[in-house]
Amino acid sequence: QVQLVESGGGLVQTGGSLRLSCAASGRPFDSYRMGWFRQGTGNEREFVAARNRGGTGLTYGDSVRGRFTISRDDAKNTVFLQMDRLKPEDTAVYYCASTSTGLSTRLSDYEYWGQGTQVTVSS
Repeated sequence: QVQLVESGGGLVQTGGSLRLSCAASGRPFDSYRMGWFRQGTGNEREFVAARNRGGTGLTYGDSVRGRFTISRDDAKNTVFLQMDRLKPEDTAVYYCASTSTGLSTRLSDYEYWGQGTQVTVSS
């Protein structure tokens, strides 16, 4: 069992930055891959970014590539999502998730989910 708790969401203006954190507990952190997803109102949950353990491999969704950066601190059991040059269309609830399978962009591959943190980008 893995517990995930996100933090760092909030309200920011277009062009601003936010850094989300996700603290994990329950299993050795370096045994699984971590991902971020988001879900805007009325939209399906979509992939944002994922990173393998030890930083050996990462991938981003097309809409955030070049603006968002996923990182992880295995010593602190925490994964981060640095979000720069934010746009109103980035407004969503952001979720972190973990998977014991390979690096994946698919919702169904992720076994454990956090409760989400709201990010709102004003125009």
